[in-house]
Amino acid sequence: MHRPSPSVVLALLALFFALGGTAFAIGTKVAPQARCAQGAVRGIAEVTGQVDHGAANIPDHYTSSTSYFARRFNCGGAIEVKRADTGTFQVKFVGNAATSAVASAAGPDPAGATVARMPDGSFQVVIGSHQIPEDESFTIVVF
Repeated sequence: MHRPSPSVVLALLALFFALGGTAFAIGTKVAPQARCAQGAVRGIAEVTGQVDHGAANIPDHYTSSTSYFARRFNCGGAIEVKRADTGTFQVKFVGNAATSAVASAAGPDPAGATVARMPDGSFQVVIGSHQIPEDESFTIVVF
């Protein structure tokens, strides 16, 4: 009779635990996270500016006009945007308690994007570098 080598025994043992863990994971119910709960995505805005004009035409005062957004979602209410300077925009998620955000520039040659929370609760998004800002579409996600 052939005796199994230690490596075969170890491989069979690893397979047993792997299959057992998978069966346990499948049998365990996971409750979905409540919409807009702590840690969930609480808002998304794809800021494009008006069609055929781009982000440079966003006004220097807050607006919630849908013509400046390709997509938007906010747990709290309206989303407002304004252009503070070339490549610098401020976005408010009205009624939203989100404190963290990430932003990403869009376009044919996407530039970098940085985001910072302002004292008034809005988020400042800078597209490009601080030395070379760019008026470009962007997406911001708050959580």
